[in-house]
Amino acid sequence: MTTHRTGHRLMLAALATGSLLLTTACNDLTPDQSTDAGAVSSAGAAAKPAGADDPRLGAFYGQHIDWHTCRPGSESRPVDLTGLQCGELRIPLDYTDPATEALGIALVRLPAADPAQRVGSLVINPGGPGGSGVEMVEMGRKLFDGALHNRFDVVGFDPRGTGASSPVTCLTDRQRDDRDQVDIPVDPTKRRVVLEQRDKEFAAACAATSGKLLPFVGTRNTARDLDVLRQALGDPKLNYLGISYGTYLGTLYAEEFPARTGRLILDGAVDPAADTLDESTDQIIGFESSLQHFAADCVRAHAAECPLGSDPDTAAKKAADYLESLHDHPLDTADGRKLTSDLGWAGTQALLYGDETDAWPALRAALTMAMVQQRGDLLLASADRFHGRDEKGHYTSLSDSHTAISCADGAAATPSPEHAQDVVAKLKAEAPLVTQGVSVEDYQHGRCENWPFKTPEKPHVVRAEGSAPILVVGSTGDPATPYAAAENLSKGLAHATLLTREGEGHGAFGRGNTCIDAAYEAYLVAGTMPAPGTRCAN
Repeated sequence: MTTHRTGHRLMLAALATGSLLLTTACNDLTPDQSTDAGAVSSAGAAAKPAGADDPRLGAFYGQHIDWHTCRPGSESRPVDLTGLQCGELRIPLDYTDPATEALGIALVRLPAADPAQRVGSLVINPGGPGGSGVEMVEMGRKLFDGALHNRFDVVGFDPRGTGASSPVTCLTDRQRDDRDQVDIPVDPTKRRVVLEQRDKEFAAACAATSGKLLPFVGTRNTARDLDVLRQALGDPKLNYLGISYGTYLGTLYAEEFPARTGRLILDGAVDPAADTLDESTDQIIGFESSLQHFAADCVRAHAAECPLGSDPDTAAKKAADYLESLHDHPLDTADGRKLTSDLGWAGTQALLYGDETDAWPALRAALTMAMVQQRGDLLLASADRFHGRDEKGHYTSLSDSHTAISCADGAAATPSPEHAQDVVAKLKAEAPLVTQGVSVEDYQHGRCENWPFKTPEKPHVVRAEGSAPILVVGSTGDPATPYAAAENLSKGLAHATLLTREGEGHGAFGRGNTCIDAAYEAYLVAGTMPAPGTRCAN
């Protein structure tokens, strides 16, 4: 369960375009490039296909997956694939013209441990946009131990444009390393110039290497892929677990195919009706809150190993000020790269997605190494994981996929001067540490306004009339998808129940919360919803 990857100045820049979202890659802002893809994408995204009733899609809906033994993991990603099965799903590049070209969607399946009691398949998406469901099943299979593994074939897939499914690629590994080694300028005017240049370079690279894919990688097309997958798995209805961005995918599936919904869990919910800039603002305020909670816990509960002083009221500021100081005094690391301020903030942000049990100990250690030992290795390693970089310097497609899918999912106009002023005032009041230096000058462009194609998708309330009951889950201390989004999503859906986890961290699944685990099991296995208003304490 990863999320959007960005450094401190890039966080401000992404905020300015309303593109700081969810669970995976770093969005390098809205590229300033135009192509001829606009008319194609607008027509394709606007048309609503008939799914299995569309005779043009018969070959796709009639396919059978050839499950086979998975190839061993690579040296850089050693993982035990024993008992897993791999396959590929064929889907049309363009649902409005399915005869033109097909894509392959990478699949992995963990078969039900108790076939006699099998309920069906459980399709999962770990977030993003850009996260790999294949890797979640391969590397996180223990998360499904117990009733879920016993009763379901757990199926992971890499959505179109990501992972092993025709990934969008824009920048080379060397280009990413070179960019990450240079902090975004502190001065707002200089920052804008640098970011605009980066945008143009990024857009040109995406258009050159993945231009054909860009109009067709939006979440609505992936929701249509889900229905083809459901049919190929032999399931009359879709059982699905989506986390973070995965909740948006599940929501659009319910909107497109309400009669085909089975048991859907939307965990760490995204509000499809939210204004993108306001949503990003709330997310950054969430990270400020998580930083404050982490720092106070560091001082109060771990004084002997906490480098943030003895006062819980000033501990977070000490951490933020130190990370800011790396702009002028970057730290050495073992591999020869420098830990810059942006990379230090990225490594910190990555660990704020967790809580006091699964990530805060690592953040204490990383800050201690940096602040006491003057070494940036642990924070840099965290930033690398956040950015999808392995030890050999190779990057996954997460960053590029995130931008492409986000822009295919909707654009936002340049905010009015009044809106921009309101946002800056709110951030200075509620997130002064995380957004040091934020300025109205950061809002000179709307999200994706110059992306290579124009999409008709816009924020809207999703009702999904006629769907089965849907379980929406929110965590009160979730920085990436603040709790209010889960409340809004559950209110908008025609048939939804909200389940609340009280605690820090992004998402509720896999955190060992017995109340949450029991609720998931009862709903997925037996279809029993938790009582309205149920709250699960950590």
